[in-house]
Amino acid sequence: LYKSDGNPRTISSSARRQVDNMVKEKQKLFQADNGIPVHLKGGAKDAILYRLTMALTVFGSGFVVYELLNAAMPKKA
Repeated sequence: LYKSDGNPRTISSSARRQVDNMVKEKQKLFQADNGIPVHLKGGAKDAILYRLTMALTVFGSGFVVYELLNAAMPKKA
């Protein structure tokens, strides 16, 4: 039904950028046995992202508990 010449089509008219394959380098970094937790091996950005995620999770969980308690014990008018 559809014929393909084997080349993927691009949506834009600009040429595709070539991206270096960094999988092997990342595997070496994350599989190194250096005592650093895997969620922090990516550097400062990973540490900040991890802490921000944990802060939002703790805040969101606390807010949910607060709202559930408010719903369970409504104020009397």
